[in-house]
Amino acid sequence: MRLSTVILPIHRWGDGQKVWQRAEDLGFHSAYTYDHLSWRTFRDGPWFGAVPTLTAAATATQGMRLGTLVTSPNFRHPVTLAKELVTLDDISGGRVTLGIGAGGTGFDATALGQEPWTPRERADRFAEFVPLLDRLLSEDSVSYEGDFYAAHEARNIPGCVQRPRLPFAVAATGPRGLRLAARHGQAWVTTGDPRLYENGTSEQSVQAIRGQVEKLADACAELGRDVTGLDRILLTGFTPDRSRPLQSLDAFVDFAGRHAELGFTEIAVHWPIPDSDFAADQKVFERIAMEVPAQLR
Repeated sequence: MRLSTVILPIHRWGDGQKVWQRAEDLGFHSAYTYDHLSWRTFRDGPWFGAVPTLTAAATATQGMRLGTLVTSPNFRHPVTLAKELVTLDDISGGRVTLGIGAGGTGFDATALGQEPWTPRERADRFAEFVPLLDRLLSEDSVSYEGDFYAAHEARNIPGCVQRPRLPFAVAATGPRGLRLAARHGQAWVTTGDPRLYENGTSEQSVQAIRGQVEKLADACAELGRDVTGLDRILLTGFTPDRSRPLQSLDAFVDFAGRHAELGFTEIAVHWPIPDSDFAADQKVFERIAMEVPAQLR
């Protein structure tokens, strides 16, 4: 199992650069960031753009993979996003993973002046967004006319460094999203069952996630795909455990081991942010980063 981190884009680059470089020094497999215009309790504080942040991180690091967890259609268009991703993949030397999801009802949902989409509308757009983005990143020229998105001779030459395109990590728990992950994803992402966040137990969470993994396997089987060829990523911080796994090495090893048994190949933990939902002891966090991966292997 691989261990990765999520660095929220809240730092001016003079400080942020040091965080991304430290993440690489600690040996994290990947460092991701959120692709939002603002997010929850951080709305009234510093918050920078994901793609420029990742571009800067690409020039400040050497081998660590980089990516979004996650990008969504809320304020993105496949044509312009594809151009930015091809450029980012080139600058990073082929180290980018695109985490992508259907989006939610947060601030991004109305920032462009639109009414928030219903769950059905988000699913409909996502079902069109992902296949079109797949084509735009895989083909030199794409023309397309859909219900929500269009492309007219959109060109992305020379394409991604990674072939046939950079990998997608598709965040999904519903049937339509899981089918998209099975068809277009190189990885699948979950945060667990949000219904258990407030009052659920660790055991209930593991059972719920086991059910998600089984549904992913079913979606892959429908397409004739072996689910073991799909990486499975758990983004932590949203299960009933909250920050408990980061309180000690033993706690994290136990948490990671229970999810490794479910078939997860990667766990992403949030870089500590004092006085926030992601507060954690920095020294314990760094010990986990340096010592736990060997135990998980």
